[in-house]
Amino acid sequence: MKRMMKSLLTLVAVLALATPAVAGKKDPLAAWKPKFDPSGAKYKYILSNVSHPAIEGVAVGYRIRDKVWEKSGGRLYVDFRPLSQLGGEKDVISKLKLGAVQGMLCSSVAAANVADKLGIVNLPYVVDTFDKLDTFRNTPELWEPFANSAQRSGILVADITGYGTYGWASNIPVKTLADAKKVNFRIAQAPVNKDSYKAWGLKFTVMPWPDVPQALQTGVIDGLDHTPTVCNITKKFEIAKNFTQLDYAQGLFIHLMNKRWFNKLPKDLQTILMDTIAEESAVARDLTRKQQNEQIAKAKANGVQFYTLSADETALLIKKTQPVYESWGKKIGPGYLKKVQTTLK
Repeated sequence: MKRMMKSLLTLVAVLALATPAVAGKKDPLAAWKPKFDPSGAKYKYILSNVSHPAIEGVAVGYRIRDKVWEKSGGRLYVDFRPLSQLGGEKDVISKLKLGAVQGMLCSSVAAANVADKLGIVNLPYVVDTFDKLDTFRNTPELWEPFANSAQRSGILVADITGYGTYGWASNIPVKTLADAKKVNFRIAQAPVNKDSYKAWGLKFTVMPWPDVPQALQTGVIDGLDHTPTVCNITKKFEIAKNFTQLDYAQGLFIHLMNKRWFNKLPKDLQTILMDTIAEESAVARDLTRKQQNEQIAKAKANGVQFYTLSADETALLIKKTQPVYESWGKKIGPGYLKKVQTTLK
């Protein structure tokens, strides 16, 4: 009995010592907590995202939350969950289809797993600039087929925000395609990306985002296919000190929504939610332009070197992408792909 009491007291002492460490852990989302009590809301919209709200295209979730709460008089609460709180994107897509999660800011690289047509925004040199993105979003004959493409899976496309333009962060300077062939680039778990890198003849490793920091540090990869905003905010530039501005695609978060849940929402709340998403997404797209310029300036000030390929080498990349346009054109719809390319040329 004495031994049992001694063991119990020891366990209590250990837990007492451990508790302050847990309690003292900083909440990375403390600054974004709501300034209202959401417990009285009659309706809840759980909205997921894998990234950090320091990125403007992610922070939009909190701005939508606050505006919808105000406009609905506290009837609808947008419960925004960034930083992979609800799991990785493939898991959340499954939950979204089932209705366990009602909304998702899905990365454009993963969105092609929901509907082939959503892959159009990730094709190289199609929707590749901020201006083209605005034209794409604001031209009904381009936007509506895109927005309606996932309805067979029970998903609506509400809007889009972004996280900048894609290029290469690398441990060595990449000024030419010959330089690029020396690099093992990490790419997302996305079908369009894999096809593009195969067509370009470059070495790549498909890897989940959480595995990237250690892989960069240990040399498993020595390059990264991503945007300067994300690379700087998530401190990838502390290891990969070079960035090649390919600007071949816009990094986007596509706002997906469970159609069945939305259809059950009262009509006035449907209007409030969709209008707010459209308004705040447009603001976020403007802020993303500014944020990219700011993050590039900060990265340069910290010693990151920026490069661009020559016009001839960019043209060669586009030429090498032709088989990808052909294969994905069949999935997306060749007429639709041609219309997007022609309109945005």
